[in-house]
Amino acid sequence: MIAQLTGKIVSLNLTELILDVNGVGYFVSIPMSTYDVLPKEGGTATVLTWLQVREDALQLFGFAKKEELEIFKLLLAVNGIGAKTALAILSSMNIPTFCNAIVNADIKVLKHISGIGPKSAERMIIELRDKIVKLFPELTFANLPQDVPQSRELEDALLALEQLGFQRAKIQKAVTDLVAKLPEQERSSENIIRKALRELNR
Repeated sequence: MIAQLTGKIVSLNLTELILDVNGVGYFVSIPMSTYDVLPKEGGTATVLTWLQVREDALQLFGFAKKEELEIFKLLLAVNGIGAKTALAILSSMNIPTFCNAIVNADIKVLKHISGIGPKSAERMIIELRDKIVKLFPELTFANLPQDVPQSRELEDALLALEQLGFQRAKIQKAVTDLVAKLPEQERSSENIIRKALRELNR
């Protein structure tokens, strides 16, 4: 695994660079957030790297900051999110903004990212919320509900209520507030749906 490269920038644009390391030119795909902080062509740079091994290709991805690399790796573990989409996410918003959108289930913000629709946004929220809170404990997440697990039961309840015609933003808040108040043993999808319907139909 190639974890880091330091060398002279031979070529650089918004999404990729060629880095000369002791006479060997490495082609590295990068997010725009990394491009923004790299020196111009001819300058010396260090990038943290991730090597993706596929049957038909080896591809290097580079990042100026450790946080970018960590988010990239988390995104690749989400079903349906590939390297191209992960780079688009990092290019579209800074780390704190993305983390807050995930933790606070802000689908509206996430949908602004190219290649991300409602379903992809939901999957990211469900699969990444707890991981991001643990990975970046120093970040302050606005409106973060406490002790609300992003469980299968919660996901099923949200999808069921959405299918009943309720707006996603409305049910997200209602269900999140509800689950935060429920004892863990009462957090079955059926119970969440029943109690949420009472709130939503008021």
